[in-house]
Amino acid sequence: VSSAADMTGVLVKTCLLGALALTLLRSETEAQCDNVEIVNQWDINYQADFNAPAPVDINGLTLELTFSRAVIEIENYGGTATKIDDFHFILESPGVNLNAGENIMFRFLVKFSYFMPLVVKEVVNGVEICDAAIVTSSPTPNPCDETGMTPYDYSQVLCMSYLFYEAQRSGPLPADQRVTWRFDSALDDGSDVGYDLTGGYYDAGDHVKFGFPMAFSTTMLAWGVIDFAEGHEIAGQTEYGRAAVKWATDYFLKAYTANNEFYGQVGKGDIDHSYWGRPEEMTMERPSYKIDEDHPGSELAAETAAALAAAAVVFKDADPSYSEEVLQVAKELYDFANNFRENYDVSIEDAYYYYHSFNGYGDELCWAALWLARATGDDTYLTRARENYDEFDISGYLGTLGWDDKRGGVFSLFWLLTGDSQYSDLFVAYLNWLKNEADYTPEGLVALSDWGSNRAAANVAFMALWAAKNGFDTESNQEWARRQIGQMLGDNPKYQSFVVGYGVNPPEKPHHRSSSCPSLPESCIGAFNNPGPNPQTLYGALVGGPGLDGNYTDDRGDYQHNEVACDYNAAFTGALAALAEIS
Repeated sequence: VSSAADMTGVLVKTCLLGALALTLLRSETEAQCDNVEIVNQWDINYQADFNAPAPVDINGLTLELTFSRAVIEIENYGGTATKIDDFHFILESPGVNLNAGENIMFRFLVKFSYFMPLVVKEVVNGVEICDAAIVTSSPTPNPCDETGMTPYDYSQVLCMSYLFYEAQRSGPLPADQRVTWRFDSALDDGSDVGYDLTGGYYDAGDHVKFGFPMAFSTTMLAWGVIDFAEGHEIAGQTEYGRAAVKWATDYFLKAYTANNEFYGQVGKGDIDHSYWGRPEEMTMERPSYKIDEDHPGSELAAETAAALAAAAVVFKDADPSYSEEVLQVAKELYDFANNFRENYDVSIEDAYYYYHSFNGYGDELCWAALWLARATGDDTYLTRARENYDEFDISGYLGTLGWDDKRGGVFSLFWLLTGDSQYSDLFVAYLNWLKNEADYTPEGLVALSDWGSNRAAANVAFMALWAAKNGFDTESNQEWARRQIGQMLGDNPKYQSFVVGYGVNPPEKPHHRSSSCPSLPESCIGAFNNPGPNPQTLYGALVGGPGLDGNYTDDRGDYQHNEVACDYNAAFTGALAALAEIS
């Protein structure tokens, strides 16, 4: 540390932007002064080095700094700091004497509450030496063209939804990647266990690859491609749908490393979530977690079996050899799930804190057997599904189809494959309950979950559209589902779209790390605290949505209502294809 290291005082000042300035910030991000380098960061503290030439001769140093966010305390090593307010600090060092041009160098500690404050303005002895530049990011064009479909362009949004999955890709990216601000990432995944576990999808706004929800998302994407094939053709999205499914199933094949051994997670939740930046620049530990005979995971193995069986149907004609390959692994994983029973988050303990299986594994066993029955035409799997159904008493159901609860899907597939009224009556009763008895937000969204409300509504809208296509109460189910999806596209009293890049007043600040970063080579430090929109438009991402009271704020920090996730878009994608068919 130089002779300037005993200086005291930092000034932090935040400029309050008026309406015009806020408008100008819509495509801009606030940058930190480039003579401040954050060298250490932990929890809600960071150490930074200041290094700048003195603008004038200095006989006693006074440095004023302006921070972008509130600061609790500044600790100046070798001096004292005076707090003016949360945003203003003054460091004074009477003993520092420097000639103009000599370097001022010191290290200081910043303590904050949640949002990381950045140094955005500096004044040395009355001379301003930095007013942080505003880095402008050119908006990325939407690769999905408007089609003219009304009242909502379901075909365009379907295209955009598949685009979102490209933004979530992990591993080496293909030459036809349409999301051009994403690059190869996590190329060492699996190296800790001696396997290549690259590929698959990042779960949400983070970079963990959680196998259980990824498998459910894949099953639902495949279901949409299968049963709403016409909508995919109308929208020109059949190949993109297959590609989205295959990106996941290729990864599942890699993760199936031996008989009764499957890697169900890469990345540790708390380590991953402490990092806000690009996946391309990750350097933290990414441990691999598996299930095997000694540490089984029935939900995970069964849901992956369902995904692979559904993919076998998707590729039956398009790529028969691939269809056979994934179907064989689906059979083996189902047997593994059924013969070695245990909740998967007992074996993969880290998953417990993020995707705990509240509902147990009985519904996944039944669901996987039904998909295998559909993929193979083998009644043996129907028999197993019935056995699972009876053993786990899968019957009464008032909730939503989702990554943890497959009962609604079980009823529908039983109905499709058997026509048995035992199951169809339950499915019909469930849909009638949704339409006539369930709670709704003041705006009209069926209120099934306060976390990811759009996801829950999209999942059941998919089921209603599927029922309509299969002849049950067609007009009523179509209209109800159309209204639910319409809520997400902006057909609500607040004229609020919940799909990034689409419609009126769409979300601009989703809780999503990589899209919050400016284009390379700009640093991503401080991106979480950027008051403006995410520099990259995450086209097609469905954000969590309003609370049960209907309130919603486009806030990057609100992961309950403004995060995105692979499972949020999964059934939503199929519902869009269904609506494209009937529009």
